[in-house]
This record gives sequence, structure tokens and C-alpha cells, in this order.
Amino acid sequence: MLNNMKNDYVSWIVITGLILLLLEVSFFNEGLIFSLLASGAMVYFGRSLMPKKSGKLLFWVGLFFFLSSVFSMMTFRFFLLAVLIYLAYQFAQSKKKPEVVTPVLQEPEKELRKEMLIEKPPLFKNRLFGHQETPSHVYEWNDVNIQTGIGDSVVDLSLTVLPKGETVIFIRNIIGNVKVYVPYDLEVTLRHSSVIGSADVFEHGEGRVLNQSLYVQTPGYDEAEQKVKIFTSMLVGNIEVKRI
Repeated sequence: MLNNMKNDYVSWIVITGLILLLLEVSFFNEGLIFSLLASGAMVYFGRSLMPKKSGKLLFWVGLFFFLSSVFSMMTFRFFLLAVLIYLAYQFAQSKKKPEVVTPVLQEPEKELRKEMLIEKPPLFKNRLFGHQETPSHVYEWNDVNIQTGIGDSVVDLSLTVLPKGETVIFIRNIIGNVKVYVPYDLEVTLRHSSVIGSADVFEHGEGRVLNQSLYVQTPGYDEAEQKVKIFTSMLVGNIEVKRI
């Protein structure tokens, strides 16, 4: 019952937050979308101009206005208040009704054997800020599935041995660029979506992408024994896939 109450509470928070966001954008703060997009564009073009002083200034000013817009949102304040109330409620409940752990005894012959699992370190980690790239030396491959905030991600497949079958790279980004370098004999498919940015995939180039989705695939992908499938999505940034 407690789990159901928690799930209902979270669901109501999400639904109420979406309604507040719609009302805020529609009636109370009509310029919110423009300010978020404008500050995001400042951050994007500021990163493109780095390390010039003008690029650094544009980046940090854009980041300041972006965070200021988020913090001033009525929806953000609602979520913050809801989280604080939820934490206070959980703390009060833990004091009133301490959790009782009841041991479950099983006969030795009926106990199920635990399945052995092998934990492998990921190549990339979820980061709010920062640049990430694969090692500059030979490394063991693991499929990539990450979410990042602001920063670039570089994946070089020429320094690893890919397994037979389909290799997956899944990167979701808010602001930043994604670069993937692949060997000449590797078949590739790409599904990319972006609000603001550009795409450069082998001989196919999109100078400016404005709220578009891109799907490209090399001719021999379906029959290839080794191939890589790339999924990328970002608010502001560029995608580049090159042979190396």
C-alpha cells in the first residue's frame, strides 16, 4: 500500500507539473520558450567560438540566462516544493513507524542458487558537465548508453575490436557535440534528432538542423556481420560521423 501511495504521489506531481508548465507558457510567461531557446543558442555558439574570449563570454552569459530562466519558472518552484514536502513526509513517517525487517527462513535444499553476474565498467558515464571520449589506446568495447548535460562526447571505434552483430551507441545530450569515428569496413546506421545544430555523416551533410530528425544508413548494413547503430538526440549541438 505504501508503494502505491508513493507512486500515486509521484504521478500527481508529474501531472500537476505538466499542467502548471502549460499554463505558465500559455498565460503567465509567454516569453519563457524564447528565453530558453535564445540562451541555449548563446551557449551553443559560445562553445563554437571557444577558446576566444568572445566565445567564453557568450557561453557563460548564455548559461547564466538559461539557469536564471529555469530557476524563475513557477513549475521549477513547484517541483522543488513538492520534493521538500515529500522528503519531510518520509522523514516523519520513518520516525513514527520504523521499518521492521522480518527475516525469511528457507530450508537449505529449497534455496535457489544465485545467478553469477559479470559487472563491466562503462566507457562513458552520465555527466551534467564535461567532455568525454574513448581512450587513445586499444581498449575493450562496451555498448554506450548515456545521458549528458553540457559537454562533448567522442567515440573512436578504430582502436577497439567490435563483436560480431550489431553494436549500439545511444547518447542523449542537452548542449554539446557528438563525434563518432568508424573504420572504413564498418557499416553504419544513424538516427539523430536535434532542435538546433548541424549533421555531418560521411558524404551527407546538413548545414543547419532546426527541430528535425535524421535517419541515414550505409548500403550494406543489413547484410553486414559487423555493424554499428547510432542513436543521438540533443537540444543544441552537432553530430559528426567520419571514416578513419
